Amino acid sequence: MERLNVLVCDDDTAIVDALEIYLKHENYGVIKAYTGAQALQALAEHEIHLIVLDVMMPEMDGLSATIRIREERNIPIIIISAKSEDTDKIAGLNFGADDYVTKPFNPLELMARVKSQMRRYTTLGSIAHKSGILKTGGLELGREGKEVRVDGEVIRLTPTEYGIVVFLMENMGRVFSIAQIYEQVWNEPSYAAENTVAVHIRRIREKIEINPREPKYLKVVWGIGYKIEKY
Repeated sequence: MERLNVLVCDDDTAIVDALEIYLKHENYGVIKAYTGAQALQALAEHEIHLIVLDVMMPEMDGLSATIRIREERNIPIIIISAKSEDTDKIAGLNFGADDYVTKPFNPLELMARVKSQMRRYTTLGSIAHKSGILKTGGLELGREGKEVRVDGEVIRLTPTEYGIVVFLMENMGRVFSIAQIYEQVWNEPSYAAENTVAVHIRRIREKIEINPREPKYLKVVWGIGYKIEKY
């Protein structure tokens, strides 16, 4: 099996070295960087499957790097930062991060999140008995190629966004609460999941809806949750 590589980027060398030990123990390859600019350079030079990225760094901060990465790549990004306020977390998710961990963090918790994101990135949608196409109106999901199209145009989704769309399209017409969506896609209990799911839902709508304020496909059922409409 191909070895999966994690890019760890933080201007604190002690954190980078510590995470390298934990990641290598889980048999991941590790590429190290210490600024946002170095992270972009590492992406150009190595095959990277997931990024752990600090927010506050010299040269280029983690949020700016996330924006640049998302222009071309959909690999999972886990943001780490000393900032714990919801506004900072939401900013990271809005810029394209898949998950967010605040310092100080338990390395074992971070490893669990890395495994969860890797699992989604490498296997979601490719299970043999789930081959085929799901379709509602002009929204189409090809599970073999992990591809989403709207009116024939390919839509670029992050692994987490794709996971939400797969879950809701496999259950078209059914309404799921925020907690149910989080537990299904993130594979962990839904503690404080509301903002995280809401941000990802908004990003999906911006990509698949003609008018995100009046969505055709991804709809909210007020007080209950979300569904993908079946046409």
